[in-house]
Amino acid sequence: MLVVHFILSLLAGALVCNSIPHLTAGLRGEPFPSPFTAPRGIAPSPPELNVIWGAANLFIGLFLFCHPVWLGFIIGFVVAGWFLAKNFGKVRAAGFQKL
Repeated sequence: MLVVHFILSLLAGALVCNSIPHLTAGLRGEPFPSPFTAPRGIAPSPPELNVIWGAANLFIGLFLFCHPVWLGFIIGFVVAGWFLAKNFGKVRAAGFQKL
């Protein structure tokens, strides 16, 4: 039983760690490579996709580590992240000038 908890904790740590670069790039409105591009993990994905991918990694990792599902928290995080990715993507495209 202890081995199973260790393996789940190890996987949870890897998923949460992987969420960080995707979320930071997505929330800043920057493209970043993801596994949904060709070639896989090399070509950039749009910021919105990185927010979704990063959030999925984060929440699956947290679920594996903590087990309770906080649906409201998850929905709020993804909605806010999606909005931030869209907004900062527009700001970056405009060169940080007034839109």
